[in-house]
Amino acid sequence: QVQLVESGGGLVQAGGSLRLSCAASGRTFSNYDMGWFRQAPGKEREFVAAIDWRGWSGSSTDYTDSVKGRFTISRDNAKNTVNLQMKSLKPEDTAVYYCAAGQKKMTIIDYWGQGTQVTVSS
Repeated sequence: QVQLVESGGGLVQAGGSLRLSCAASGRTFSNYDMGWFRQAPGKEREFVAAIDWRGWSGSSTDYTDSVKGRFTISRDNAKNTVNLQMKSLKPEDTAVYYCAAGQKKMTIIDYWGQGTQVTVSS
């Protein structure tokens, strides 16, 4: 089992920044690809960003098109954490953000966090 706990959500004005963090405990964190998903009211949960298990300078990241250039995902395998730095936030980024642990660039999700609310006001 892997337990995931998100933090860092909140209310921010459009154009502002937030940093989400996800703390993992349990089974070997470094064995998993990690990612962030989000779900806006009335919409399905969608992929936001992922980082593969290696987590160092050669690691591979992936982003949905709408956040490229604004969001940055990173991980620290020594601290069992994965972060999502969000800049230039837009009202359409408003959603509950979920941390996830999985495989194959998050095409397989093994564990979910409980989510953290991000609200961007215009």
